[in-house]
Amino acid sequence: MPAPAPLTLPAIVSVLRAAGCVFAEDEAELILATARTPEEAAGMVDRRAAGLPLEQVLGWAEFHGLRVTVEQGVFVPRRRTEFLVDQALAAAPHATVVVDLCCGSGALGAALAHALDGAEVHAADIDPAAVRCARRNLAAFGGRAHQGDLYEALPPALRGRVGVLTANVPYVPTAEVALLPVEARDHEPLVALDGGADGLDVLRRVAAGATDWLAPGGCLLTETSERQARAAVETFTAAGLTTRLAVSHELHAHVVIGVLPSP
Repeated sequence: MPAPAPLTLPAIVSVLRAAGCVFAEDEAELILATARTPEEAAGMVDRRAAGLPLEQVLGWAEFHGLRVTVEQGVFVPRRRTEFLVDQALAAAPHATVVVDLCCGSGALGAALAHALDGAEVHAADIDPAAVRCARRNLAAFGGRAHQGDLYEALPPALRGRVGVLTANVPYVPTAEVALLPVEARDHEPLVALDGGADGLDVLRRVAAGATDWLAPGGCLLTETSERQARAAVETFTAAGLTTRLAVSHELHAHVVIGVLPSP
């Protein structure tokens, strides 16, 4: 049987546009650049037209200057979260120990490892698929990924030593998960999206345990929504952290930063 004819760019654009992809031309170019065979390209087009996130279709996402591996069923790193990385580097430019909780693909840990050359980097997630993906992304930097529920996953030797603790926690209120775009609602794990009744359940748990793991002067950073920002700041402050809110209007990003005061 002869091999199928390669899909042309206009043909792919037509299929993706019919499926509702707003940036059909850009996505079609990425698919053609990534696919190694015509069969692989055709499969990618079919999966994207069926609603899978583009990053899961391609198998990678651009994040903070890196190409991060993204497997199917794993939370896709958002470009707005690059702002959290920038805030972490500004707050602790010489950190030697980094922990990325609720790590998903490990994009945050990988970006920080790349910028903080030689830092000891650990990531953790409750989802085994996310941990497998994070291990792939951290391998080049000597980082480690652990499976478990928040701090329970971490090696005890990290307690009191962490200079940067990132936690891109789920913060969508349970009642609003059904309102998310189909790409997130149907193709990303619920545990990475659902933050409980007010969206702050996981954030509260992270804040409550942070002071046991941070080094003096170490910082905890998490992303939240504009609506939840005030409550998130109050939660960090109540946990004993010196807290501020950083906002990028361009990226629609709100990052809460809490620093453990030095004795």
